[in-house]
Amino acid sequence: MTDRSVARDLANRSVGRGDPTGWFEELYRLAETRPEVIPWADEKVNPHLVTWAERNGIEGRGRRALVVGCGYGDDAEWLANRGFRVLAFDVSPTAISAARRRFPDSRVDYREADVLGLPNEWIRAFDLVFEAYTLQVLPREPRAVAARQIAATAKDTLLIVARGRDEDDDPGQMPWPLTRRDLLPIRKQRPDLIQVSFEDYMDDETPPVRRFRVEYRTK
Repeated sequence: MTDRSVARDLANRSVGRGDPTGWFEELYRLAETRPEVIPWADEKVNPHLVTWAERNGIEGRGRRALVVGCGYGDDAEWLANRGFRVLAFDVSPTAISAARRRFPDSRVDYREADVLGLPNEWIRAFDLVFEAYTLQVLPREPRAVAARQIAATAKDTLLIVARGRDEDDDPGQMPWPLTRRDLLPIRKQRPDLIQVSFEDYMDDETPPVRRFRVEYRTK
């Protein structure tokens, strides 16, 4: 089982200081010498993105894609290889530097940015926006802000992948599984984004994890 104790400790301290995203840079800096402290950094493309894209025949054909909280860049590189012009961002400059080192010949535009305050020029700028596992590591109020910021960037399609739970389930410790209610800020921000699919399923991890995979498209 993945050890999330270091990430949880850094997150709790950072949130206690009123900085819900600052701990990512602390974690990525620590991972320069202790890579095992980042529980999500397996240097593989997200399988839930792959399944969705292959099932739906998603090809970039030069369209723009945004990858939220890109970490070490695996999802961004996969989308670039599928024909998208990809901009990928992370709040951690250490993560962005690591992604550039890993893929020195990359076509991806890696940027440092905070999901709680994205650049205005990104509004409705991306044909595909992909977010996985970022919302679930934010407390509820910053999560709602982040959801609105992410929704604002979508020109056509938004795909969200997260742990999932029912509203009356115990949220447990970070990463906190999302509920359907946690996704409401997306539609409030962008009423023109229509939920075209909502998948609620158990993945093939050991032990299995309940996932939500939610696709939105503009009217």
